[in-house]
Parts: sequence; C-alpha cells; structure tokens
Amino acid sequence: MKKILLPTDFSENAYNAITYALKAFKDEECRFYLLNTYTPVLYDSEYILYNSTQPNLAEAYQKNSQTGLKKVQRKIKRDFDNPNHHFEKISAFNLLIDEMKEQVKSKEIDLVVMGTQGATGAEEILIGTNTVQAINKLKVPLLTIPSEYEYKPPLNILFPTDFQLHFSAPQLEPILNVAKNHNSKLNILHIFFGKDLDEKQEENKKNLSKVLEDFPHQFNTIEDKSVTKAIEKFQEQNTVDLLFMVNNKRSFFENLLFRPVVNKIGFHIKVPFMVIPSGKFS
Repeated sequence: MKKILLPTDFSENAYNAITYALKAFKDEECRFYLLNTYTPVLYDSEYILYNSTQPNLAEAYQKNSQTGLKKVQRKIKRDFDNPNHHFEKISAFNLLIDEMKEQVKSKEIDLVVMGTQGATGAEEILIGTNTVQAINKLKVPLLTIPSEYEYKPPLNILFPTDFQLHFSAPQLEPILNVAKNHNSKLNILHIFFGKDLDEKQEENKKNLSKVLEDFPHQFNTIEDKSVTKAIEKFQEQNTVDLLFMVNNKRSFFENLLFRPVVNKIGFHIKVPFMVIPSGKFS
C-alpha cells in the first residue's frame, strides 16, 4: 500500500493539493496521512514563560488543529469517498518541515504531496519557502501542486536532465509508476549550453533510454543560457502536465533552486512538480 503524506494548513491551496493526490492515485490503494502542525505565534522563550501561566493556550491550538483535520477528512469523504483510500490524522506541535521529516521516517512515507505555498501573480506562481525547504531536506519524493491548478491526468511529463547521473529503474520508480498508471509520455529535455555531451553523459543517456524502453519517451534538446528559460520555452511549445526532476545538487538543479536568497526563488512553476532526491537509492 502506498503511503502518502498530505500536509495541510486548512487553506484552499492545501486542499487543492490534496484533491490532486486523491485524483492522481484514485485507482491505487493508499494510506494518506493528513498532517497539520501548529506553533503559537511567539514560539520562543517568551511563549514558554507565558504558557506556564496560561496552560490552556497550547490546548486551544491543539483543539483547533484537530478540529480542522476532522473537517478536512469530512470534506474528502463528501467529495471522493474512495474505498481504495484510507486516512490517518496527525496533529503535531512542531515546525512543519521538522514534523514532515519525522513522519517520513516513522511512517516510511513513499511520497509527500503539498501546495506550493508561494506568492502568486497574474501569470506566474513562485515556489514558496516551505516547498524549497522540503525539497532540500526531505529524503523522499515530493510532489508540489500550484495554487488553483485544476487536475489533469499527467499524460505529458517533462523530465529535464543534464545526464550527469546514472539512473536506475528503482530510482525513477516514483515517476515510472505515474507514467504507467496514466499511459504518460516522457519528454526528456537536455539544455545545450554550447558544449556537446561528454563520454560519461552519452553513456548515461543510453542507459536512461534503456530504463525507459517500456515507456513512450522522446529526447529533446533546447539551446539556452538558462535552465529555467529552456523549461519555460519547452512548455510554451509543448503540452506539459507534470514537471519531474531529480535533485542532483551538484549540477544545474542547485543553480535552479538553491540560490543565496531562498525566499526570493524565481523559478516559475505552472504545473505539478515532482522531485526525487538523487541519493535516495544510491
């Protein structure tokens, strides 16, 4: 049974991500863990001092969290009521990322699905701080859903790579599982910076082709000075329902997401974005 962690702050953005997960895995037996974390606004020495004289404050936060989770589960049952899906509620006094790390380990989570929680503009959605931290710190595949994104079957998957990694079928299992269940086509995108693939990259490309031999796939190359611009250009010219990447921090992924000022991430995400850590299966 697939185990999926669904963090929620009870916002529409969070429920939209939950909706995507329930639809994307509707034919699979899954156990979903609905997670809400809570901390008082003044979560420091002042709060601890104040809380010692106000013991009911923490109880109030806990009660609100538990009540919110019950409402979300009732809404899910009303909107979906899928016999393949089972739910557990987790209300935790903790910071979100710290609690997610603990739950991923203790529950042996297979996938985390969350909203981007980023700033929205007229035509763009920027990845939020929590999402970037989750990508950086969670040792498990992560699927992020843009705010207000309406579910579409992931029939066309975009997979940018620099061919620096030697992929294996087990490592790519999260995306291959999605592709298998939705008869998806994988578009592998290489960004050409003016330098041809070296011997190692050519070998990794051949290996990737072999790993994907049972799946519809196509190799694409775009010449550009920017990874983000190349991805955007591909999306403008082709239908993309899901963006998939491997977090290979030592190459272009690090340059793409982990810039000095994390809160100012400028990567525009308009479709669901799945990331798996490169070291997960090494």
